[in-house]
Amino acid sequence: MRTKILGVGGSPRRGGNTDILLKRILSGAEAAGMDTKTILLRDVAFSSCIGCERCRKDKICTGITDELTPFYQDIISSRGLVLVSPCYNYNVTALMKAFIDRLYCFYDFTDDHPRQYSSRLAGQGRTAVIAVVGEQTDPRDMGYAVEMLRMPLEALGYAVIRELPVYGYFHAGKVAESGDVMDRAEELGRALASSLM
Repeated sequence: MRTKILGVGGSPRRGGNTDILLKRILSGAEAAGMDTKTILLRDVAFSSCIGCERCRKDKICTGITDELTPFYQDIISSRGLVLVSPCYNYNVTALMKAFIDRLYCFYDFTDDHPRQYSSRLAGQGRTAVIAVVGEQTDPRDMGYAVEMLRMPLEALGYAVIRELPVYGYFHAGKVAESGDVMDRAEELGRALASSLM
């Protein structure tokens, strides 16, 4: 079985620039011989983390059972991860933030205070690529969006090998007209696949 790469799209807008970027990144990985699977968060009815802490004992999210629950197995079995979000108010979308918060269940904590933590996903050769698309052309207007994707993944044990901030696109689908951006997105997928071989 070829190593699976899981792609997660955080846009509430169907067929927009985020969807196009995610699809092109995954097509690059597929061209390099990887199986991929896509989650479009707008199509998944799920709750944000409720802070019940049951996952500290159960080692998976058991405080909530919703449409995200079956995807935990995909997260565990996929060594490659792609996160793509539009930039909303200097950050990722609420959908993407809620998804990232639901990954809290993969941490183990010590009993001291402040508690130290480790991730059960670490040390397994997991790699990731991330992309953020925004309307503005000044990189400062991307705010914290790129870091908001990278930092939690690194804490979970992923090596984030490539980042693609895309500036100056708002109208749905417009990013597809840029051959340069599409080529860069496809290269992200190829690089991710290569890192897993």
